[in-house]
Amino acid sequence: MINRFFLVSGLAVAGIGCGGKDTPPNPVAPTNLTINVIIATDNSGNVQFTATASNATSFDYDLGNGIFQNSVSGSLTYRYPTSGNYTVNVVAKGATGLTTSKSLAVSVVVVQSLVWSDEFDLPGAPNALKWSYDVGAGGWGNNELQYYTNRLDNAIVSNGTLKIIAKAESFSGSSYTSARLLSRNKFSFQYGKMEVYAKLPVGVGTWPAIWMLGDNFTTVGWPTCGEIDIMEHKGADLNRIHSSLHYLGRSGGNPVTATTLIQNATSAFHLYSCEWSPQAIKFFVDGNLYHTVANTSALPFNQPFFIILNQAMGGTFGGQIDPSFSTASFEIDYVRVYQ
Repeated sequence: MINRFFLVSGLAVAGIGCGGKDTPPNPVAPTNLTINVIIATDNSGNVQFTATASNATSFDYDLGNGIFQNSVSGSLTYRYPTSGNYTVNVVAKGATGLTTSKSLAVSVVVVQSLVWSDEFDLPGAPNALKWSYDVGAGGWGNNELQYYTNRLDNAIVSNGTLKIIAKAESFSGSSYTSARLLSRNKFSFQYGKMEVYAKLPVGVGTWPAIWMLGDNFTTVGWPTCGEIDIMEHKGADLNRIHSSLHYLGRSGGNPVTATTLIQNATSAFHLYSCEWSPQAIKFFVDGNLYHTVANTSALPFNQPFFIILNQAMGGTFGGQIDPSFSTASFEIDYVRVYQ
């Protein structure tokens, strides 16, 4: 399909930098800075910039949303992840260090489309093309008491939903079993909206979670990779939903966090969602916004992240487990990602 485009132009704002000790005689700043902008009309968010100027050697783009890019040729294509009115500033840089700049307004409409989902319609084991498992005990630093397995006993699709099932049973030295599913190396995404329609498990000591880690987890480790917790629930604190961000300096017990109280978290399905852009990360329950965190280029939330679904038992967040606990199911109807 051929998309139609329309043209936007800006007004010049002159700016001349100062030369240094080594500035050659008679330095010349770039002149005649012109910027052409083509905005795709398919609501994809794609914008094509073309900057030209006499005596320019490169162009710096401030795209108006916290993103900065350089182009030697002056040409740049960028896809805005969200709708908005953006003030774009382009700086033409000369060989002697002198500059000329121009600002212009760009209005972008973005309509998000479903790019990945699991509707959990096929009974049996979770789809191996979409999910793998973390297997082991201890919760990798959280002092959890379950052993994560890849058994159908702990993760199974039936009647149109995924059940992540925690059980009180002796298994490989642990007193409980459960499952932790992840999309690592199968699907990850950068920016967009993620929705999970789920019913939470019943029981003091249960700790269900919907969360994400940066793709560079295996190379830089946690918390440098960043962590986005879309939903966490403590069985001992019924109906209180937590959302958090973890990163270097705000990890462990010191995340950027907020909570909201809902009704019937363990007896009814609710929609847990996150909207993620270069400007902000927003958390919702049933469409109600309750937590917004500004995103910046200094944070690790500007790279692809993969999805994790799990139910832990006890640990640093889950706390003491009810001695009479036998089993509990974290039930998920669907996971959907839009961009």
